[in-house]
Amino acid sequence: MTPEAIPTAFIDRHIGARREADIRVMLDAIGQPSVDALVDTAVPRGIRQSTPLALRPARSEVETLTELREIAAKNVTAVQMIGQGYYDTITPAVIRRNVLEGPAWYTAYTPYQPEISQGRLEALLNFQTMVQDLVGLPIANASLLDESTAVAEAAIMMRRANKKNGGKTVIDADALPQTIALLRGRAEALGFEVEVADLSTGVLPEGEINGIVLQQPGASGTIHDHAALIAEAKERGALVTVAADLLALTLITPPGEQGADIAVGSTQRLGVPLFFGGPHAAYMAVRQGLERSMPGRLVGVSSDDAGRPAYRLALQTREQHIRREKATSNICTAQALLAVVASFYAVYHGPSGLRAIAEGINARALTLRASLAAAGINTVNASAFDTLTIAVPGRAAQVIAAAEAAGINLRVIDADHVGVSVDETTTGAHVSAVLRAITGKAEVVAAPSAVPAQLVRTSEYLTHPVFNTYRSETQLLRYIRRLSDRDLALDRTMIPLGSCTMKLNATAEMEAISWPEFASIHPFAPEHQTIGWRELIGGLEEGLAEITGYDRVSIQPNAGSQGELAGLLAIRGYHHSRGDEQRTVCLIPASAHGTNAASAVLAGMRVVVVATAQDGTIDHDDLLAKIETHRENLSAIMITYPSTHGVFDGDVREVCDAVHAAGGQVYIDGANLNALVGLAKPGEFGGDVSHLNLHKTFCIPHGGGGPGVGPVALREHLAPFLPGDAHDPAAGGGAPISGSRYGSAGVLPISWAYLRLMGGEGLTEATRSALLSANYVAARLNEYFPVLYTGEGGLVAHECILDLRALTAQTGVTAEDVAKRLIDFGFHAPTLSFPVAGTLMVEPTESEDLAEIDRFIEAMILIRGEIDAVAAGEFAVAESPLRRAPHTASALIGDDWDRPYSRERAAFPVASLRQDRYFPPVGRIDGAAGDRNLVCSCPPIEDFED
Repeated sequence: MTPEAIPTAFIDRHIGARREADIRVMLDAIGQPSVDALVDTAVPRGIRQSTPLALRPARSEVETLTELREIAAKNVTAVQMIGQGYYDTITPAVIRRNVLEGPAWYTAYTPYQPEISQGRLEALLNFQTMVQDLVGLPIANASLLDESTAVAEAAIMMRRANKKNGGKTVIDADALPQTIALLRGRAEALGFEVEVADLSTGVLPEGEINGIVLQQPGASGTIHDHAALIAEAKERGALVTVAADLLALTLITPPGEQGADIAVGSTQRLGVPLFFGGPHAAYMAVRQGLERSMPGRLVGVSSDDAGRPAYRLALQTREQHIRREKATSNICTAQALLAVVASFYAVYHGPSGLRAIAEGINARALTLRASLAAAGINTVNASAFDTLTIAVPGRAAQVIAAAEAAGINLRVIDADHVGVSVDETTTGAHVSAVLRAITGKAEVVAAPSAVPAQLVRTSEYLTHPVFNTYRSETQLLRYIRRLSDRDLALDRTMIPLGSCTMKLNATAEMEAISWPEFASIHPFAPEHQTIGWRELIGGLEEGLAEITGYDRVSIQPNAGSQGELAGLLAIRGYHHSRGDEQRTVCLIPASAHGTNAASAVLAGMRVVVVATAQDGTIDHDDLLAKIETHRENLSAIMITYPSTHGVFDGDVREVCDAVHAAGGQVYIDGANLNALVGLAKPGEFGGDVSHLNLHKTFCIPHGGGGPGVGPVALREHLAPFLPGDAHDPAAGGGAPISGSRYGSAGVLPISWAYLRLMGGEGLTEATRSALLSANYVAARLNEYFPVLYTGEGGLVAHECILDLRALTAQTGVTAEDVAKRLIDFGFHAPTLSFPVAGTLMVEPTESEDLAEIDRFIEAMILIRGEIDAVAAGEFAVAESPLRRAPHTASALIGDDWDRPYSRERAAFPVASLRQDRYFPPVGRIDGAAGDRNLVCSCPPIEDFED
């Protein structure tokens, strides 16, 4: 079908190069007569799907949003008092509108290029400082995925840091049930023991203990004094993790002050909607000495080339390369956008505001307890912050039903007990309604906020000016704008990152995520209240199964890294079900994403690296040798298709067949699915399982490094091992991957809408356009920066690798120099030095129009001219506009300009920049200094004085 025949205008807005004249220009540059011919040459015929995608026809934006409204209306909104780690909250409108719904924030990429990421890095540093202050520990990371996975990360970290003590991990029985279930699953894969014990007795179990996990407050609602237990654990050589509620810690002695080594938890109740379970930003903070073992991203303070303080991701090489087969944690696990929301919530309310919110919650909870006591109803927990476990012998179902009839959801514990959790949105009327549901009366006995005397917090927190300045909406609005202006995101420029697919996140796709019918639903709400959510999720899973050629899909994994882990755990479960426990070897090509190796280690597998041939394909001799060596122990191979080198390997079926013949399973990393949708299905050309990246191919925005969704898709024989439900372990399935059944459900309407807006033909046309754009870039730039790998007919897939190594050897100009000089042209850099050091990987995607692609090409050609000027001796590389890039406004207007090139050349290398020029707030940042002198909290405001 020709582009003009596809029956919706949305496709024309999603695909940038849609005009026939533009397509003709691109084809002429490539040397192909048509897009059909390009696709037929580039994509091996042996993997091509034989029939079009069987998806519903494309619909308009109005029709799609109308259908979403109808689905949303099938959900029942209620007052959510279920708790269990998920609470309703008030997202200040200024934050919802300008951050959560603000394209400057949600279209940003992970801040690997820190000079153009100072705004989001400052917001994340605020997040780290907030966490450090509230938990009483000196170093926090910039977010994890959810509380349950954060506890699992902490348990693994304790084992890594406490090698002298290899005993079991003990978790308190009063921890959140979904956390216990998830930790057991992770421990089983890694082969360590987890014991669940009632630690309210203050006595640790017998035997060697590596680490203990405590909850504050407990799932029962009890506020625990952990000091003596922590001291005993330390005496026995164990490390201690406390999963803590940050709002509660404004009133309660923090874990760090009681001696804990690690604190983890969720920041969801700091302004992040329930979202039916996610996305939410978890946190982790550690004592001094553990920071270099900590998973996740860490924002640190360094300085730029003018000596100004500047933010960056600290210890960044571990982020880029994930320690490969030595990995013990998967670092690509972050929820940056949600962490930013939580940080602005703390900035907006400040220490006194957060304390007032906490005291209000506590007072309402204690009022409910006093009122129940006056009516002769007992609460199990003697102390409480927000949660009560209430004894209603034989009446739990009746109480739950009465509360629901009043529009309130309570927590079902068992036939004799119900749980009630108060939150920021709870009113006096809600308290009266709960009383009436339990006692038949609504006689309220008021009680003030109070915590046990020995646990009253006395230390200060959030003393930095950033948490004590922005009290009016005007102030906060301008602060949000000021930070976003320091960044480059997709709303301002093409982000040509290879392997990361930075494409359009259409406003119509984004619109539904903040509707209350989606955003205010608790993940543990009764199923009859979530019909709309489950219809949307089921439809999305079916669509993804059709696109990939697999039989089943689970959207539970809430990051691509978690999808990898889920797929590998399914393979592991399958082998174990057949009595093949010895199959633990995972073959991974040397060119694979670093996350692959990390996921394999977390799944209890042993990584064996397969060499790469000279042309970038898998080295078949080495592959066959490794298969033969490990035939009896072979579990799986992990391959990325198209390959990480940006080409369609014609031998992928042979690779799959060889692994299958040895009894192994084939995992196909779906990171590059943007080159396959509508053309080929991994489940049909040899894959047993794949993870997909909804935040890449299917339009969920990156949000500065999360939210992400990494569904796992697999064939029927692996279906019994799909992720189970941590909230209901008895329901079967494999190990749970996330704390909630549907992971980051809140952003799924984005991908659902994308499929409806595009339809099968539109999705296929998007793939064809992505191939066209990438090959156009490769063809135009090859004479300036040779394309490292090509496939059939000299073509690439959806991305290409530009090789700068010869130029670097000749001139000293590095790929990093080119990346920084691109900032002066208003571009985010391509992917730097991955998968090959000294290269740039470019992916234009289908969303960019020809004019923007040409603007990037022009910038690269001009930069090649500057490299040639270095080669010709016009200036030394150290004093070239490349090495001195990026150029800040302050450097350009300073009186001491002594560089051997003009200010005009530095600032306006092309004429169009004179009107719309982005000036980075800092110059090139000294990363090594930041790693040597690790500072990961808000520096004093005086540090920024000139």
